[in-house]
Amino acid sequence: MLCCMPGVAFVPALLVSWSSAAFIISYVIAVLAGHVEPLVPYISDTGTKPPESGVFGFMINISALLAAITMYIRYLLIEKQNESSHFVRSSCNVFTLCIGFMGCTGMGIVATFQELAVPSVHDIGALVAFGSGVVYITLQSIISYKSCPRWNTYFVCHIRMAISVISCIAFIPMIVFASKISMTKIDWTPGEK
Repeated sequence: MLCCMPGVAFVPALLVSWSSAAFIISYVIAVLAGHVEPLVPYISDTGTKPPESGVFGFMINISALLAAITMYIRYLLIEKQNESSHFVRSSCNVFTLCIGFMGCTGMGIVATFQELAVPSVHDIGALVAFGSGVVYITLQSIISYKSCPRWNTYFVCHIRMAISVISCIAFIPMIVFASKISMTKIDWTPGEK
C-alpha cells in the first residue's frame, strides 16, 4: 500500500514548497513588470496578466495535483490505521477525500481562468477551493481527534483544530467582502470608485 512506502512524506513538503514558489515567482514577475503594487496584492492579481499569468496557472495546477496526491496519501493512511482501530467509518474517510478533491478542482479552475478574463468562473473556482478546503481541514481535524491517542497526540489535534477554526473565521469575511465588490480591472487611478 502506498502509505506504507517509505518516502511519501516528501509529497506534502513538495506541495508546500511548490505552492509557495508559485505565489512568490508570480508575485515577483508581476511586480517587476509593473502589473501590481508591491504592497500586499491579491494572490489572483499576481496571476492575471502575461507573462505571470502563464507561470501562475501552470504552477497552481501542479499544486492542485500535488494537493490531490497528498489527500489521497492521507486517505490511504487513515484506511490502513482504521483496519486495526476502527476509529472512523470508511464512508466518512471517502467523503472527506471527495471534499478535498473538490477543493483541488477549484484550485485548478482558479489557475486556468484568470481573474479578469472570466471573473465569474474564477470566483466560483475560488469559492469551491476555499470552501472545500475549510470543510476538508475541519473533517481531518475531527478524524484526528477520533484517532487519539493511538495514531495522534492531542497536541497535533489541537493544532489542526486551531487551523480549522482560523480558516472558518477567515472564510466568512472573504465571502462577505467578495460579494460586495466586482473586479473589472487591477489598475486604479486616484478618484475612481
